[in-house]
Amino acid sequence: MQESLQLLLLPLMFVAMYFLLIRPQRKRQQAHDAMLRELRDGDDVVTVGGLHGTVIDIRDDGAVDLEVTDDVVLRYERSAIQRVLRDESVDEVE
Repeated sequence: MQESLQLLLLPLMFVAMYFLLIRPQRKRQQAHDAMLRELRDGDDVVTVGGLHGTVIDIRDDGAVDLEVTDDVVLRYERSAIQRVLRDESVDEVE
Protein backbone atom coordinates (compact mmCIF):
# COMPACT_ATOMS: atom_id res chain seq x y z
CA MET A 1 0.00 0.00 0.00
CA GLN A 2 2.74 2.43 0.99
CA GLU A 3 4.74 1.60 -2.14
CA SER A 4 1.84 2.21 -4.51
CA LEU A 5 1.14 5.56 -2.84
CA GLN A 6 4.75 6.64 -3.37
CA LEU A 7 4.63 5.58 -7.03
CA LEU A 8 1.46 7.60 -7.52
CA LEU A 9 2.78 10.65 -5.68
CA LEU A 10 5.80 11.18 -7.94
CA PRO A 11 3.87 11.59 -11.22
CA LEU A 12 1.35 13.83 -9.46
CA MET A 13 4.20 16.09 -8.35
CA PHE A 14 5.45 16.35 -11.94
CA VAL A 15 1.96 17.23 -13.19
CA ALA A 16 1.62 19.89 -10.50
CA MET A 17 5.04 21.36 -11.37
CA TYR A 18 4.02 21.50 -15.03
CA PHE A 19 0.81 23.42 -14.33
CA LEU A 20 2.35 25.70 -11.71
CA LEU A 21 5.69 26.55 -13.37
CA ILE A 22 6.18 25.46 -16.96
CA ARG A 23 2.79 26.22 -18.48
CA PRO A 24 2.47 29.83 -17.19
CA GLN A 25 6.01 30.64 -18.35
CA ARG A 26 5.25 29.23 -21.80
CA LYS A 27 2.11 31.39 -22.01
CA ARG A 28 4.09 34.51 -21.06
CA GLN A 29 6.73 33.69 -23.68
CA GLN A 30 4.09 33.20 -26.38
CA ALA A 31 2.45 36.53 -25.47
CA HIS A 32 5.85 38.28 -25.63
CA ASP A 33 6.61 36.71 -29.02
CA ALA A 34 3.22 37.84 -30.33
CA MET A 35 3.89 41.37 -29.05
CA LEU A 36 7.23 41.44 -30.90
CA ARG A 37 5.59 40.20 -34.11
CA GLU A 38 3.01 43.02 -33.91
CA LEU A 39 5.64 45.71 -33.34
CA ARG A 40 5.15 48.64 -35.76
CA ASP A 41 6.85 51.91 -36.59
CA GLY A 42 5.69 54.64 -34.24
CA ASP A 43 5.12 52.35 -31.25
CA ASP A 44 6.41 53.62 -27.92
CA VAL A 45 8.41 50.85 -26.27
CA VAL A 46 10.48 50.04 -23.19
CA THR A 47 13.60 47.89 -23.49
CA VAL A 48 14.76 45.31 -20.95
CA GLY A 49 17.26 47.92 -19.74
CA GLY A 50 14.49 50.43 -19.04
CA LEU A 51 15.12 52.72 -22.03
CA HIS A 52 11.99 54.41 -23.38
CA GLY A 53 11.87 55.15 -27.08
CA THR A 54 9.80 55.25 -30.24
CA VAL A 55 10.28 52.66 -32.99
CA ILE A 56 11.29 54.41 -36.19
CA ASP A 57 12.53 51.44 -38.23
CA ILE A 58 12.27 47.66 -38.01
CA ARG A 59 15.11 46.04 -39.91
CA ASP A 60 15.12 42.64 -41.59
CA ASP A 61 18.12 41.47 -39.56
CA GLY A 62 16.16 41.54 -36.30
CA ALA A 63 17.25 45.00 -35.21
CA VAL A 64 14.97 47.88 -34.24
CA ASP A 65 15.92 51.55 -34.44
CA LEU A 66 14.58 53.55 -31.49
CA GLU A 67 14.43 57.31 -31.27
CA VAL A 68 14.96 58.29 -27.65
CA THR A 69 15.10 62.08 -28.11
CA ASP A 70 15.23 64.42 -31.08
CA ASP A 71 17.93 63.23 -33.49
CA VAL A 72 19.16 60.45 -31.17
CA VAL A 73 18.57 57.00 -32.66
CA LEU A 74 19.75 53.80 -31.02
CA ARG A 75 19.71 50.32 -32.55
CA TYR A 76 18.52 47.41 -30.41
CA GLU A 77 17.76 43.78 -31.04
CA ARG A 78 14.06 43.12 -31.38
CA SER A 79 14.27 40.65 -28.48
CA ALA A 80 15.47 43.51 -26.21
CA ILE A 81 11.99 45.10 -26.35
CA GLN A 82 10.26 44.29 -23.06
CA ARG A 83 6.89 45.90 -23.66
CA VAL A 84 4.97 48.19 -25.95
CA LEU A 85 3.29 51.21 -24.38
CA ARG A 86 -0.12 51.27 -25.99
CA ASP A 87 -2.82 53.63 -24.77
CA GLU A 88 -0.57 54.70 -21.93
CA SER A 89 0.70 58.21 -21.58
CA VAL A 90 4.45 58.58 -21.62
CA ASP A 91 5.65 61.62 -19.74
CA GLU A 92 8.18 63.54 -21.77
CA VAL A 93 11.29 64.72 -20.02
CA GLU A 94 11.89 68.40 -20.56
